[in-house]
Amino acid sequence: MKIIILGAGQVGSSLAANLSTEANDITVIDHDEQALRALRDRFDINSVAGHASHPSVLRQAGADDADMIIAVTDSDETNMVACQVAYTVFHTPTKIARVRSIDYLSHPEIFKQEALPVDVLISPEQLITEYIQRLIQYPGALQVLDFADGQVQLVGVKAYYGGPLVGHELRELKEHLPNIESRVAAIFRRDRAIFPKGNTIIEAGDEVFFVAAPGHIKAVISELREKDKPYKRIMLAGGGNIGRRLAKTLENDYQVKLIDHNTKRSTSLANELEKTIVLLGDVADEELLLEENIENTDVFCSLTNDDEANILSAMLAKQLGARKVMSLVNRAAYVDLIQSGDIDIAISPQQATIGSLLTHIRRGDVVKVHSLRRGAAEAIEAIAHGDKSNSKVVGSTIGNLKLPAGTTIGAIVRNDKVVIAHHDTVIESEDHVILFLVDKSRISEVERLFQVGITFL
Repeated sequence: MKIIILGAGQVGSSLAANLSTEANDITVIDHDEQALRALRDRFDINSVAGHASHPSVLRQAGADDADMIIAVTDSDETNMVACQVAYTVFHTPTKIARVRSIDYLSHPEIFKQEALPVDVLISPEQLITEYIQRLIQYPGALQVLDFADGQVQLVGVKAYYGGPLVGHELRELKEHLPNIESRVAAIFRRDRAIFPKGNTIIEAGDEVFFVAAPGHIKAVISELREKDKPYKRIMLAGGGNIGRRLAKTLENDYQVKLIDHNTKRSTSLANELEKTIVLLGDVADEELLLEENIENTDVFCSLTNDDEANILSAMLAKQLGARKVMSLVNRAAYVDLIQSGDIDIAISPQQATIGSLLTHIRRGDVVKVHSLRRGAAEAIEAIAHGDKSNSKVVGSTIGNLKLPAGTTIGAIVRNDKVVIAHHDTVIESEDHVILFLVDKSRISEVERLFQVGITFL
């Protein structure tokens, strides 16, 4: 596939890295020649220096025959105009734009074909808000990802001493929870993937990914760690787009406090939010945190635009007694560095955005993609089409499928019903199949597996 990426920032660079290993023809446009040179040195890509929405620059990048344009520059306006140019001048089939401004997003009619023809709209702030909301809904979870419109979820949990299944074989999960269907899709132990089997013993410190229907998630989590009390008190540091969205989403179900250093913004937030307590101050002010009873806070979430402020305030909150701390971290290099320390969960906007983007790039009718473990692994939802004569999966049992090494099928959604996968489960046409890939480099093999033959109409 010939793809032009507009913007060599964090998202554009990460996307180029992801796609360049998958036999795609990638060209990146940016005005920063040094950033482009760094990308060319690391990956097999082309680059063009210039303004991303200018027709001459797009033509130089090969827009005349490009399959897709992904506009992820720092400017909403540039992204939107680039999609318009791609549609009008080059007739590009697929146009994806990252748009951050709520002013634009609250008027979806702007993005219709007769106005600004954007085929897929990506809002990182909305993705992050939904992601944090799910983490708060399930205490103890490291990741909670939706598939099949929320009918099934993939959850990552770190196992701790005290969990009934810790120190026991995986097959005992069914004995402990006889009325609950779930499947462990993968286990990571000291950063090494372990293929889960019935006799696999769960150890403390294991990162366990399992699939289940939403109503069963809390029961399975309680098998891997002592049961966590539901969260009640939430403190948000930073009143920008994400902080404001999250406060608005949470304030009817939780006791929410929000800290921001900007007087004008704090006043605006106080007027807009109905139940949230808005505090003017420094997110890393120890005295302020103590005054606001940080030691009784269930979740402290730092969401400013400054990585260092987010990391330091989250570490301080943890030391002062906050039960769980999360930090928004834009620099990919920081994510691995901090998550093993005082900070419970490091949230990467890039990984959330890239997962959403990959959904629209994957072949073989892949309808959902989630990037896992800082991009090393992937969970995907693929639809099975056809019949035995033209499909490699339809009519076969899961045990007989020739899945790439390190790939497991966790669940199937069939006619709005969740079927947890077993070796004798037969895949039917139109099943939504949830797969976990320990090694994302095998994704093209999975895509080919779900492509139908030439006889399929």
